[in-house]
Amino acid sequence: MNRIELRKADINLMVVFEALMQERNLTRAAEKLFVAQPTISAALARLRVMFNDPLLIRVGNRMEPSARAAEVIKHLTPALDALSTALSLAHDFDPPTSNMTFRIGLSDDVESGLLPPLLRALREEAPHVVVVVQHVDYWRIPDLLASGEVTVGISQTRGLPANAKRKVLRTMQARVLRADKADTPLTLDEFCQRPHVQVSPTANTHGIVDDWLKEIDRSRSVMLSVPHFSSLPALLADSDLLACCPDYAAHAMERWSNLRAEPLPFETLPLELAMVWLSTTDNDPAERWLRGRLEQHMAAGEGAR
Repeated sequence: MNRIELRKADINLMVVFEALMQERNLTRAAEKLFVAQPTISAALARLRVMFNDPLLIRVGNRMEPSARAAEVIKHLTPALDALSTALSLAHDFDPPTSNMTFRIGLSDDVESGLLPPLLRALREEAPHVVVVVQHVDYWRIPDLLASGEVTVGISQTRGLPANAKRKVLRTMQARVLRADKADTPLTLDEFCQRPHVQVSPTANTHGIVDDWLKEIDRSRSVMLSVPHFSSLPALLADSDLLACCPDYAAHAMERWSNLRAEPLPFETLPLELAMVWLSTTDNDPAERWLRGRLEQHMAAGEGAR
């Protein structure tokens, strides 16, 4: 197709096609684009005529792409990314008047420990913006960034796509939380003997603390796994339970609960908390502003102890 023939193309149809390829489901694609399902069905019918191909073929509850659809999406995705970047350069971002919606991904420890001061700052500088937070961990960030469900994520990271940018915000040290009134720090034997709560969004009872203990031929007893750090104050209250979490989340819980935090009774390596985003949003004025505020309020030094 030459440049003149591009006038016949409908960009909205291309956006629908990308959503369908990502979701493989009419209902989910409609929800993602905030339109009714009949609108997606009609768009798919037009796409099939445009490309002279069924594009997506129903197999059970999913729609599988044809060979032509798989080829089209390889060219379409970078083209839409480039178009989005070009359009973003046509407008400035004014925080006091903007009513934009920002979609960010945060791991649970970051949401508990670092989100509140960021929101207070955003409310002062940009009172009309909306922030939508999705839970992420290192295994979810690549897919959520690729689908556009989040434009920036903060978590431990690994296995990022080639077009992802990454900036380390801080190094994290693990802390152990306790609610008992003992005056002396835990010994290694006490740490291993007392029952533990593991915070895991995937319902695991094994975590990195167990890997660290294994390296020194020790182990602990995990008697409960929960998905969120926010439940720890109530769970640990009036008990001998222990829970481990990053230092910033531990200090936040110390400030607004009955818990106190202390270093683990053995040496551990620091972990990195990083901010990641796709290179296609590098020059978007609003996204650059958001990343700057995330770094300002979530990097080491902002409220750190």
